[in-house]
Amino acid sequence: MIPMIRSVALGLVAGLGIGTALAASNASRDGILTGYAAQARAENPSFAGFSADRGRALYLGPHTGGKPETNACAACHTADPKREGRHAITGRAIKPMAVSVNPARFTDDADVEKRFSRDCPNVLGRACTAQEKGDFITFLAGQ
Repeated sequence: MIPMIRSVALGLVAGLGIGTALAASNASRDGILTGYAAQARAENPSFAGFSADRGRALYLGPHTGGKPETNACAACHTADPKREGRHAITGRAIKPMAVSVNPARFTDDADVEKRFSRDCPNVLGRACTAQEKGDFITFLAGQ
């Protein structure tokens, strides 16, 4: 009987560790979104919050102005953000964009900014606004 109790206790402890890691990821992502919201308000005083619908449209495209082979984020990441993508040119595997499948997504502010600064010009032909970044993360955090 005692080995069974020990097994259940270890499972609970492991589960708490996972829950703590997820809470830390969510807090990091929330912090990034808070920063983008402040930037969005500075860029546009009528900013009223992020929209998953606008983020979905940004993700799926198609867009003009960027590279023809990457006219949408979905060109590399697939239309289903829960699936693994492939880089349009190199064929390199890309982890899923959906936070439900890849909880570490959008938790490192330097990495998030690096990727937006590289990918927005390729897809849109320009830098993304803070509102677009927040919309994009909001959409993928709900996937």
